[in-house]
Amino acid sequence: MTTTVGIVVKDGVVLATDKRVTAGYYIAHKRGDKLWKIDDHVAATMSGGVADLQNILSFLTVRAREYKTQFRRPIPIRALVNYVSLILFYSRPYVYVVHSIIGGVDEEEGAVMYMVDWLGSATKEKYVATGSGSPYAKGVLEVGYRDDLAVEDAVDLAINAIKAAIRNDPGSGEGIDVVTITKKEGFKRIFTTQQKLLIPEI
Repeated sequence: MTTTVGIVVKDGVVLATDKRVTAGYYIAHKRGDKLWKIDDHVAATMSGGVADLQNILSFLTVRAREYKTQFRRPIPIRALVNYVSLILFYSRPYVYVVHSIIGGVDEEEGAVMYMVDWLGSATKEKYVATGSGSPYAKGVLEVGYRDDLAVEDAVDLAINAIKAAIRNDPGSGEGIDVVTITKKEGFKRIFTTQQKLLIPEI
């Protein structure tokens, strides 16, 4: 139970999550980090089984490193998504309980984002929300998204989407993490001092 959000704009990708970690309705942790840096140009969100996601995202991080060492350039994001899709598809009937947004900026596609579900289905998205709070977050995204948003505006939209989920979903809460991935700056995290300002009063 969680809320994760992804938004693609012309100059980059914004990923945002809440910080509450739950096991059913039990709050296991109040300062969870659900954003995973795969490489300087690509990151992923974590929704689902933590151990399953850590296993898969660790593999992607190592694979991205190997690719950069071998070919002297960052791995295409589509290649990472294909790896995940194959792992999830061929693990059936024993499934990984994962739902992840993988996004970033590469030479082939520019700013791009994919959503991958636990059956291995991968879809390219302009904006998306996953987790128990996703219906509330998606409503905010559908109203506020435009193709011409600046990265700063997309950050504000992602924050508002997570806030809507925190207000209405008991599985989401405690704070907000946001990262941007742009061609100019690569992976950039909004730090904890800023997160405190983003926590809505409920």
